[in-house]
Amino acid sequence: MAARAPDDLFPPGEFIRDELKARNWTQRDLANILGRPVKSVNHILSAKTGITTKTAQELAAAFGTSAQFWLNLESAYRLAVERRDHVDVARRARMYEKAPISDMMRRQWIRQCDDVDEIERQVLEFFQINTLDDNPSLGLAARKSTSYADTTAEELAWCLRALRIARSVDAGAFDATRFQEGLHNLRRFTATSNDIREVPRVLADLGVRFVIVERLPRMRLDGVTLWIDHVSPVVAMSVRYDRLDWFWFTLSHELSHVTHGDGLSIDRDLVGTKRLRSEDKPESEQRADREACEFLVPQAELQSFITRVRPLYSRKRIIQFANLHQVHPGIVVGQLQFREEIPYAHSRDMLEPVRHIIVDSAVTDGWGYFPGV
Repeated sequence: MAARAPDDLFPPGEFIRDELKARNWTQRDLANILGRPVKSVNHILSAKTGITTKTAQELAAAFGTSAQFWLNLESAYRLAVERRDHVDVARRARMYEKAPISDMMRRQWIRQCDDVDEIERQVLEFFQINTLDDNPSLGLAARKSTSYADTTAEELAWCLRALRIARSVDAGAFDATRFQEGLHNLRRFTATSNDIREVPRVLADLGVRFVIVERLPRMRLDGVTLWIDHVSPVVAMSVRYDRLDWFWFTLSHELSHVTHGDGLSIDRDLVGTKRLRSEDKPESEQRADREACEFLVPQAELQSFITRVRPLYSRKRIIQFANLHQVHPGIVVGQLQFREEIPYAHSRDMLEPVRHIIVDSAVTDGWGYFPGV
């Protein structure tokens, strides 16, 4: 009988078939010889049933071999199968370290399946990489509550999903000068919550693709600026906190990044390399915070208001100041809370929810929305 390598994953049944062929026996003949049902013999040949000590002794008697021969074949086959399964487990573990696979399947970013080869193929395609050892080429500037020292797998997957669906958004040509002029027009929509629905249209006219992507469970990222190419900016938001002030501050923060071209250069150290201490915040992010505050409420005017009113921040005075500067009162409340001038319980009703408004006008992924891209 010809020897075969265990790694070929030939079950003992293949060797039994060789013996049957050499003797011109059928499976029914072997079943009659062993005194077993044909179904039982078929299960042994197809490896559905393993070869036990009793079966090995019966096969040895039928074919003139040793029982140890059949037990060795069975043991080698089962070890090879388990070794292959362990390799698949290791591959899955690597992919789950690379990406939030379960969340991506749940959100339909990749197709639900169990085959490890297919999962790996989808992960490589999603991240646009050749091997799991590669890192995606992605430039970004983000507002988040986690460390700026690195980018998590959840954040990276979320950004790539946002970039992908942004490619389907129609937008005009981006011109830096025209963009700056258009920001003054955008600011007039800060006065009422319903006007937020105009944001995607206005930004598209200015050449900025705007999308909403629900955050992943372990992600604390609010907004990001990405670039399809050097003249095609994308602003993506998670609406992590469904509040009018948070929406406008995050949007203004990201538009500052667009103004300065932040995220245009691809940072090869984005994933897996510590670049900053976890408590640090890049200067570009600090600048975006300052410019977002100034864009929404002139900070000199806000400081003057604080000096005059502190600590008597009544609703009436807040509304009067907001009306004077043509912004929603919730934006003023948000900035006063950030400066710790008022407690977070103060005027909470002014921090109106806006997600239900913006998802009706923006390309959205999440909360039951699955854009076809």
